Amino acid sequence: MNSGERRAARHYLLRGWRLVASNVRVGRNELDLVVRRGGRVLIVEVKEKTGGGYGDPLEMVDAEKLRRVRRTAQAWLASRPDLAGLEPGFEVVGVSPGRVERVRVEPGDE
Repeated sequence: MNSGERRAARHYLLRGWRLVASNVRVGRNELDLVVRRGGRVLIVEVKEKTGGGYGDPLEMVDAEKLRRVRRTAQAWLASRPDLAGLEPGFEVVGVSPGRVERVRVEPGDE
């Protein structure tokens, strides 16, 4: 787990989420974080920028990346019967100095 993913994971843990998995490989794709709270499971794509001059980390996630994350998550969740019946959700987290910003990804956003 890189430093941005650690910061994002801590952000979720402090808000009552439980880390289910990190850096999950499915074929050539990866899911950064999978967190759970109650009946919800979130698939989280994390992007980090270390300096202010490099733009917003959220700009690094385009529609194609969201489609790949969604397909990867569906395949991984199908292999996890212990998570069946939970409501899946998707978020992108931008990590930059002094800030962790979460953005919910709704179906059709990709």
